[in-house]
Parts: sequence; structure tokens; C-alpha cells
Amino acid sequence: MGRKSKLSERQWQEIGRRLLAGEKGRALAKEYGVSEAAIRARFSAQNAEIKSVANQIVATESALKSLPISAQIAAQDLAAQLRSISGHLAGAANFSAATAHRLAGIAHAKVQEIDDAAPFGEKSMEALKVVAVLTKTANEAGVLPTNLVAANKDMVRAANAGDAQEPGQLLAELVAHLPD
Repeated sequence: MGRKSKLSERQWQEIGRRLLAGEKGRALAKEYGVSEAAIRARFSAQNAEIKSVANQIVATESALKSLPISAQIAAQDLAAQLRSISGHLAGAANFSAATAHRLAGIAHAKVQEIDDAAPFGEKSMEALKVVAVLTKTANEAGVLPTNLVAANKDMVRAANAGDAQEPGQLLAELVAHLPD
């Protein structure tokens, strides 16, 4: 772990904002009493990403404006639907994960009813059946959140590798990961 910065987080945010506004790192380094290298190390990748996203937004807005009005409306509606679907799927995945967790906890509690001295006795076998059903149901409830995490991981890996993906590709990847 590195040395504690002599600047507060608020000061670093101000430097970042001013860099994006076009001020030079050398002048900011002198003003704040830090090295220009420290500023570059903290902001170069982040600012490049911010500028890239800003350029994508401008390109998207330009492409949208080049469409006829009816197509602009259709594109906006489709984008809203994709955001809604993505939000609903994330919510469903969250509830599914919570359900899987709860069912696994109930199954774990039911395991306590198994008699280690007579694991194949009538009482133990009934408990084992309930544990099996609860575990299977918990595992099935965990499929959606697991696939959402896998799709997101794949997309992050692709983004980090520099493979730009079209908007909506996360949704397509998630749908591809869904069970039949």
C-alpha cells in the first residue's frame, strides 16, 4: 500500500475536473504541490475513458439526429425498452439470488434433523428428501443471477481487452446464458 496522499479526495476531484476542462497537468501539479507524474498516474486512464465515452455519446446523438423523426422515436423507444429489460432482469436476478440464499439456509437448518447415528432411518430419510428438494430449488433459483454475473464478466473482459461492444450486447449475452 502506498503512501497517504497529501491531497484530500475533494482536491483530487477538483484536479480531475480541471484536467477535463483543459487545464494543464503541469500547472495543476505546481498549484497543488504534487508531481505531474502523480496527476498522470491518477487521471490518465480515467480521463481517456471519460473522453471516449463522451465521444461515443456525441457520435450516438449525431447518428440519432441523422435519422428521420419517426426512426428517432423508434430508436429512443427501443433504447428505453432495453434499459427497462436490463433493469428488470437485474432486479429478478437480485430476488433470485436472495431466494437461493434463503432456500439454502432452510436446507442447511433441515440438515440438523439428520441423525448421524442412523442416517438411513425414516426420520433422517424424510429430512434428506426435503434437503434435496430445497437444494435443487435453491440451485435453480441461482441460475439467473449466476448467468447475469457471467455475462457481465464476459463484457468487462472484452472491454478491458479493447473489444468495443455495441449497446445492448450485454442483454444479448445475458439472454444467451439463460436456461431453456
